[in-house]
Amino acid sequence: MTNVCSAGLDVGFASLDYLQIFILGVIQGITELLPVSSTAHMRVVPALLGWQDPGSAFSAAMQLAALAAVVSYFWRDVRQVTTGSISAVRRGDYNDQWFKLAVAIVLATIPIGIAGLALSSTLNTCNSPLRGLMVIGISCLVMAVLLAGAELRARHTRDMRQMRLRDALIVGIAQIGALIPGVSRSGSTLTAALFLNFKREEAARFSFLLGLPAIALAGLKELWVLLHADLPAHAWSHLIFGLVVASISAFFAIWGLMRLLERFSTWPFVIYRALLGIFLIVAVSTGLLS
Repeated sequence: MTNVCSAGLDVGFASLDYLQIFILGVIQGITELLPVSSTAHMRVVPALLGWQDPGSAFSAAMQLAALAAVVSYFWRDVRQVTTGSISAVRRGDYNDQWFKLAVAIVLATIPIGIAGLALSSTLNTCNSPLRGLMVIGISCLVMAVLLAGAELRARHTRDMRQMRLRDALIVGIAQIGALIPGVSRSGSTLTAALFLNFKREEAARFSFLLGLPAIALAGLKELWVLLHADLPAHAWSHLIFGLVVASISAFFAIWGLMRLLERFSTWPFVIYRALLGIFLIVAVSTGLLS
């Protein structure tokens, strides 16, 4: 399908109907917080169904749904990081665990903030080469290999109380990979944390908390851009509807992922990513998908 542009911005979602937005909202909400790449699914599902590509602006703005779900699910952690770190500053206790976690989250957010600003014009432009299905397929396959390596190597012994600034920076640098469709923000950060020997559920917990500033900044930035893109009124109703649907599905996605990681491993995601990557590479190479 062709791209739909407004002021150079890919806004294909404006041409979709409410049923399509509902389906994509559910998929976006689920895949945004699982280590399988929501951007990949926002490209692959419409391509398979013959729908208009909703565009990178839709995917970025819809991250705000994940923000709402993470804050709701991890409200206790969010509150303790916020109030605990403020209280620690007032007391001058810079060894407080919540203050150190807040600093770790801020430090880990800096790399993707810089990279996101540097690549913004390339990521969100119409016909962006980074949104090609072959790029997504290769990214899925590479991340499957890395996640498998993390599972095989990790000793799963550490928790967030043992998080050092160096660990946070490494995970933050890994988060830059999320800018490439097919990599997945949660997938890249979860993989990095596992390589650092964090327990699976602790790695996921830090990944979600770390994602709050990045998701908020990316989503709000995209909303700001869309406000200046002269979108028709129905496009905004589509976006709001999609955000509501995605928020609900994202909350259940977090719940399911945490239950899975507490009892099992990330191998189901490794297998799924590998199969998806192979399918996309073969489909594009044979002309099944373009």
